[in-house]
Amino acid sequence: MQIQVNKASTVSGATPTETDMQHINRLTLRELTTEDVYTFRCVACNDLVDRDFERFPAETLAKLAPMFVGRTVILDHCWTAKGQTARIYRSEVVRQEDGHHDLLVACYMLRNDSTADAIAAIEGGILKETSVGCAVSRAVCSICGEDYGTCGHQKGATYNGKLCTVDLLDPVDAYEMSFVAVPAQPGAGVIKSHEKTGWTTAELSAAKARLAIERERWN
Repeated sequence: MQIQVNKASTVSGATPTETDMQHINRLTLRELTTEDVYTFRCVACNDLVDRDFERFPAETLAKLAPMFVGRTVILDHCWTAKGQTARIYRSEVVRQEDGHHDLLVACYMLRNDSTADAIAAIEGGILKETSVGCAVSRAVCSICGEDYGTCGHQKGATYNGKLCTVDLLDPVDAYEMSFVAVPAQPGAGVIKSHEKTGWTTAELSAAKARLAIERERWN
């Protein structure tokens, strides 16, 4: 069984480095230069419990990270080639000072007339909310360790002083990341960064985004 998941994420602008270009050019048919591309970064998801009382454990994030490399960035989770805006070229899991883990992804788009409006919208704070789509094969209850939905516990409820949450395990695939108008996660948005290279502590701290599921929000 596959469980479809959409999670909110956070975006920050970035200047491509030589290392970035090496990763990008692994995905292209011709070699691109820094002048050819616009890049941005996202905290795709993390291992914190979200407001739907679900979370990706760190081991799930580690398995998801390579799955996102090469995946497309689209609009509103609309799976058409026409809506393709950018592509994910790098991902990594980073442990933060407070102990939680972030899954970071880096994305690129071509600089041309057709993407000028999108780049301007990102830089101007109009395109700022995003979410990611993926699939996991297990959703496990934190109270009993059984598959959620088969045990009778309800996420968000408290049992003997313990909050019931759901761990999303055994990822099957990472589909895409989308720019969306209204993400389920409050506070998800573009974050300005003046760092030219690397993932800095300040950038990561500013970019932290709690998990949220859009599909359940709209059902």
